[in-house]
Amino acid sequence: MSEIKNRSEIIFMYDIKDANPNGDPLDENKPRIDEDTMTNLVTDVRLKRTIRDYLSDFKGENIFIKETRNEKTELKTKDERLSDLKIKSADELIQNCVDIRLFGATTAIKKNTIIFTGPVQFRIGRSLHPVQLKFIKGTTVMPSEKGKKQGTFTEQYVLPYSLINFYGIINENAAKTTKMTEKDAELLLDGMWNGTKNLISRTKVGQVPRFLLKVNYKEDNYHIGDISNMIKAKSEKPLDEVRDISDLKLEISELAEILHANKDKIRDIEYQVDSRVILTENKEVVNLPEVIKKSGIKSLELSL
Repeated sequence: MSEIKNRSEIIFMYDIKDANPNGDPLDENKPRIDEDTMTNLVTDVRLKRTIRDYLSDFKGENIFIKETRNEKTELKTKDERLSDLKIKSADELIQNCVDIRLFGATTAIKKNTIIFTGPVQFRIGRSLHPVQLKFIKGTTVMPSEKGKKQGTFTEQYVLPYSLINFYGIINENAAKTTKMTEKDAELLLDGMWNGTKNLISRTKVGQVPRFLLKVNYKEDNYHIGDISNMIKAKSEKPLDEVRDISDLKLEISELAEILHANKDKIRDIEYQVDSRVILTENKEVVNLPEVIKKSGIKSLELSL
């Protein structure tokens, strides 16, 4: 499969209900909140971990940055991971581990520090709307100590709803170093969409991928930039009272205009949109492939 030749920009959105998409361990594991705007934040590290875990557990890919433990249940070091994977050189690390080709890493091989800048970089995800933070208390049926006759109390913070918007770039220059291929890019999109859907834990259950757009450029060293902020959430309800994707309309008129203005610099656009997402252009409900076609750009619906 050929190596990455040109730059790409990515918009990825998913939502979550009555759960915690990314807890802050330094703040009682509360969902991360920008207190000035009351929008929900999710780190790029969380998204990359979702992708890594999916590619490892569901696709059988070798992953270097992965939580693994030894017989004493202690977390394994990078040296132990290299030993597990029988990797003895930087070239072998690149060839064997898709996450290195995608995200890069810093490690030492035979006492030589190796630094790979990842071609795939994400900005911190942010909800398209303000959210409400809810504190929930409960009890367990089992006591925490011998002799106690009642279960213990449980406490957690959740968000009733959050539609999270991520922006990413694939840098073709860094891809030359890590030898990222078009096949790796396909695995990346698969990991984003299906990794999010298959992240089924107590705090993440119910996450649903809603919108994925990958703009592939044909002009060297060029991208529009910041395209994720060209989509606005609209609702008849106060935005912090939204509780379902059906309560929202995603206004894409600004995005459509900038894509049309740059059509001569864009090779094609790949996309996937959940059937429950409502897109509008100048307040009129629209179909994404028709909007792209109207802009004079080739489009390809992903099979994810």
